[in-house]
Amino acid sequence: MSEKLSFPAGFLWGGATAANQCEGAYQEDGRGLANVDVVPIGPDRLAIITGRKKMFDFEEGYFYPAQEAIDMYHHFKEDIALFGEMGFKTYRLSIAWSRIFPKGDELEPNEAGLKFYEDLFKECHKYGIEPLVTITHFDCPMHLIKEYGGWRNRKLLEFYERLCRTLFTRYKGLVKYWLTFNEINMLLHAPFMGAGICFEEGENEEEVKFQAAHHELVASSLATKLAHEIDPENKVGCMLAAGQCYPRTCNPEDVWQAMQEDHENFFFIDVQARGEYPNYAKKYWERLGLKLQMTEEDLSLLKEHTVDFISFSYYSSRVAAANPEASEETEGNVFASLKNPYLPSSEWGWQIDPLGLRITLNIIWDRYQKPMFIVENGLGAIDHPDENGYVEDDYRIDYLAAHIKAMRQAINEDGVVLWGYTTWGCIDLVSAGTGEMKKRYGFIYVDRDNEGKGSFKRSKKKSFYWYKDVIASNGACLGD
Repeated sequence: MSEKLSFPAGFLWGGATAANQCEGAYQEDGRGLANVDVVPIGPDRLAIITGRKKMFDFEEGYFYPAQEAIDMYHHFKEDIALFGEMGFKTYRLSIAWSRIFPKGDELEPNEAGLKFYEDLFKECHKYGIEPLVTITHFDCPMHLIKEYGGWRNRKLLEFYERLCRTLFTRYKGLVKYWLTFNEINMLLHAPFMGAGICFEEGENEEEVKFQAAHHELVASSLATKLAHEIDPENKVGCMLAAGQCYPRTCNPEDVWQAMQEDHENFFFIDVQARGEYPNYAKKYWERLGLKLQMTEEDLSLLKEHTVDFISFSYYSSRVAAANPEASEETEGNVFASLKNPYLPSSEWGWQIDPLGLRITLNIIWDRYQKPMFIVENGLGAIDHPDENGYVEDDYRIDYLAAHIKAMRQAINEDGVVLWGYTTWGCIDLVSAGTGEMKKRYGFIYVDRDNEGKGSFKRSKKKSFYWYKDVIASNGACLGD
């Protein structure tokens, strides 16, 4: 096999999901209510996830897709068997915090929740699949939001530390790859989803967001410290919503604007990977007069307990301009970008840029020199199944093949260190951004629609068999 065509030995191929987008069973076995449960599909969704509209419980006239999602809670053995058939080496999933601590501030965990994930992890190992576990994937118990104000409150450090200690102790030997917070930089763009924050009138919103960011960053360092103490085999990563920002033109003002947007994007990872706040962030806070509360002990924790690897989602690159009014906008992963005239777009307006993934890999590697893990990448599209649930999804295959080839070039030609790749939504699930089911990413079709109708029946798409070949050949089947 040509070395140029294949990936490194031991490369971790797999797929990714999130508890709130696939598990359902929102009140079974003692699970408590979480922020992600009370976000409906429809026109109010964006206002709620960005903390502009308060919705702390279910209300009449709305449909809440996370209540049932794709009911993986009752189908996980069937689903993991399908992942095993594809040859997954790893499966990225997340813990629903409110399954383990229903309110979030209890002293003792919920055994039924712990047992569910233990069974799930054991099922993965049955097929030789290594779990990659996100501790918090846009997931905060509603009690912590109502009682404490979410991550704006320092008390959440104590509750998160207890959650981590419980997970690392219970799953020692079953899980060794951990991510502390999913797309941690989303906190700045979707504060309710990212940090359980709903803004009060008259609050300094920037100060609230960055105070919450500090608390999450310290919590991430605490988790890293605990993980290494409890099991030295543990590897802990951070997770970024990535995608290089291009200047719209070579006008230096556009280049400067792109650099500013990259700074905002990398801020969290600069701290998690390097161990200290970057000067550009300190100067930004100074300009805005933000007064953030942080202790010397916090800063020592950040310095001494940096992450082992950097993981990220990549769907598209972005474009920035000093005068954005002069350009058309495009859709993106919660935060929009300017339209790139050189790129095609998906049905949801997300632009498709495989070379941008290679560029992003190089930028992150050059910046941090830490191993990387691509934990989300995929194409959201409307699928048209036949009577047996089979989908000819060549558009998805084309998208993924182009991105996998770009990864391969980054490893073999540029020398970046990449541990693995998990496609987003390896089984169809509820979209985090829009709440839709019709926006599908998976290799496995799930009979479920935007209104919550359907049998939950699983069926294999054409891409299922294609990805199985990619994994079996370690990427070589894609050719040049």
